[in-house]
Amino acid sequence: MTGGASGLGAAAVKALAAQGAHVVIMDLESQEEKANELLAECGGGAFAACDVTNTEQVIAAVETAKGLGPVRALVNSAGVGWATRTIGKDGTYESAHDLDVFRKVIDINLTGTFNCIRIAATAMSTTEADADGARGAIVNTASVAACEGQIGQAAYSASKAGIVGMTLTVARDLAAVGVRVNTIIPGLFDTPIYGQGEASEQFKERLSVGTLFPKRLGYPEEYASLAVELLRNSYINGESVRADSGMRMQPK
Repeated sequence: MTGGASGLGAAAVKALAAQGAHVVIMDLESQEEKANELLAECGGGAFAACDVTNTEQVIAAVETAKGLGPVRALVNSAGVGWATRTIGKDGTYESAHDLDVFRKVIDINLTGTFNCIRIAATAMSTTEADADGARGAIVNTASVAACEGQIGQAAYSASKAGIVGMTLTVARDLAAVGVRVNTIIPGLFDTPIYGQGEASEQFKERLSVGTLFPKRLGYPEEYASLAVELLRNSYINGESVRADSGMRMQPK
């Protein structure tokens, strides 16, 4: 479980643990304390300090998972995002979108997701298959920005659209070893990223105006239940599924 120490990832960790999974939280070293508190709440599992762009750390995390039992599931939830317009307001080249920032968002969100897929799927390919030949399943996390990116989201939208774009292709690649691949496209979910307090609640209320029905932000548990279903339902493969109340993002 990448990015499993907080937010949507933490909700998925709880849901997976409730189903009897031995969960390995793959997150940055700075998140270790939070991850261990979550694992204690869930009754066990392991933490693996992991930058998803670092192949050695990803391999080490997967090896940790193998120590707990056969590797049969991966949920990719790690990601970052910056809001920056493509060009500045003063007409200078220097004020254009920082290319290093663009590369970093792509590297973490898209390349990092694929890095975890290729390593975890390799481990899954060596596990014993069931009667259908199934060995494992992978769930990625994109964003509605993949479909309707807002002003300033060029890097974030590109990274998440890349995840959606590779879902079917990777599912076709991994069909040979019995590993399914699906992607969740979340809308606006109520996570700690929005902060706490009255100002935070007012901000979230303004955000919920753009939802269709229900007229609220999503609950992390709703993301988690979909992740579990995509792992469990053996006939869903190569799909990118929106979970967003039916909303469509506006330019800003």
